[in-house]
Amino acid sequence: MTVSQRQLRVGELVRHALSDVLVRGVIHDPDLDGRPITVPEVRMSPDLKVATVFVMPLGGGDGERIVKALARSAKPLRGELAKRIRQLKFMPELRFRLDTRFDDDDVLREALAEPKVAADIEREEDNND
Repeated sequence: MTVSQRQLRVGELVRHALSDVLVRGVIHDPDLDGRPITVPEVRMSPDLKVATVFVMPLGGGDGERIVKALARSAKPLRGELAKRIRQLKFMPELRFRLDTRFDDDDVLREALAEPKVAADIEREEDNND
């Protein structure tokens, strides 16, 4: 599936505005108060009606609780975004997902470091030379 320039541009608009809202603590939820949250990516649906927001709590931990709190706050967050992003005819529905890319990278790095795997990789590199 290819992503259009418009999807990327709108995703970045939503990401920047949402990051600003979260930093300023505009939304009050006990599970969000005082928790620094980063928004590494927002993926827009082709019709721009749904924004899948990937989030990570800084310092790790409580990721699922943060996602649930954001989902509970989706409607007021959407309202705040509508005030900040005037270029869109309508504000997309917000769906929150925990971004696990860094955890996935660590698991992959550990697997590649295992002696048997490292030996296979080295053997494959020798065969290619």
